[in-house]
Amino acid sequence: MINPVEKARRVAVEVARPAAAAVDRDARFPMEAVSALREEKLLAAAIPVELGGLGCSLSGLSEICTVLGKSCATTGMVFAMHQMQVACIARHFGASTFFPDYLREAARHQWLLASGTSEVGVGGDLRTSIAALESSETDFKLHKSCTTLSYGKHADGILITARRGPTSASGDQVLALIREEDYTLKQVGEWDVLGMRGTCSPPFEVTAAASVRQILPEPFRDIAIQTMIPFSHILWSAVWLGIAADAVTTAQSHLKQTARKTPKVMPLAAPGLAGALNHFQQLSVNVRAAAEEYDRLSADPATASTLGTSAYALRINNLKLAASRMAGQICLECLQVCGLAGYANNSRFSLGRQLRDALSAPLMISNNRISQTNAGLLLIAGDEVLDNF
Repeated sequence: MINPVEKARRVAVEVARPAAAAVDRDARFPMEAVSALREEKLLAAAIPVELGGLGCSLSGLSEICTVLGKSCATTGMVFAMHQMQVACIARHFGASTFFPDYLREAARHQWLLASGTSEVGVGGDLRTSIAALESSETDFKLHKSCTTLSYGKHADGILITARRGPTSASGDQVLALIREEDYTLKQVGEWDVLGMRGTCSPPFEVTAAASVRQILPEPFRDIAIQTMIPFSHILWSAVWLGIAADAVTTAQSHLKQTARKTPKVMPLAAPGLAGALNHFQQLSVNVRAAAEEYDRLSADPATASTLGTSAYALRINNLKLAASRMAGQICLECLQVCGLAGYANNSRFSLGRQLRDALSAPLMISNNRISQTNAGLLLIAGDEVLDNF
């Protein structure tokens, strides 16, 4: 059996990379790459083996994200965001009989899931909702205005947050699965942005009606702390690592070409590449360590509770802050190495797409908001956090 990472590498090299420039230029969904991922059954990577999936660990998913991100950042990001949704279901369906059956079907049909956590009016706060479920004993209805809904038009379902009911507090949230037949989308804005253009993430109004069986039984607060936030920060960082890897590889190729022209002279840009590689290695170690730590902690009931501590929240938030800044820095350093060849859009050493994609990183859950959250954690927990860091 072929390793999932090797499958992803083949998709990345043979399908995603050749289409990456067109995906970026036309701001179109990377349909050919996602189709290839489906053919390789990789959309079921996070689904447990006993439910028909590949049962990949977070470390395995992270490696796939980096492989895909190196060839096409959009493809890597779509894969990452989909796996986050799958993991939320797989890890939190409790005693539900609906969700295991859904995951089996998702693995069989290779359904693609989108995330509906953003909302107009909450300022990017994941843990606050305005929209509320209107539920009966058997069904619920929902209308929600999402500020972004990545690849929403191309998804087979959405995991969406809302208040538990019309009288619930803004933080009393649930996470519900709505399938393609359960909802309608109304696009209310455009997606003409600097980078990650192929994620196709304009604002949408979502109107849904579905069975109450499609509401995950655990509170969204617990799902977010234990799964959604760690998975998002680690898998996003893995995609940004892939972007940085592509930039370093491009800069290295350019430097080798320059060195061949003057074999007895060290290229002026050589120290710049060494610096970029140093930062890349730091980022790589950080991402790998975070994924391995999560796998280790979550595998043992005796340590799984650690995922809910302030110290762990700070560590995972700081990974996102550092990775989102470092990816762009590495791309800029590689641009200095390539010079005008990296600045020109029609050059084989062009780094425009990589740099623009990396610049989205600090905005995906705003670094300012995460820093504010970290400050609050430190004020509340004080020395206890630092002692257990």
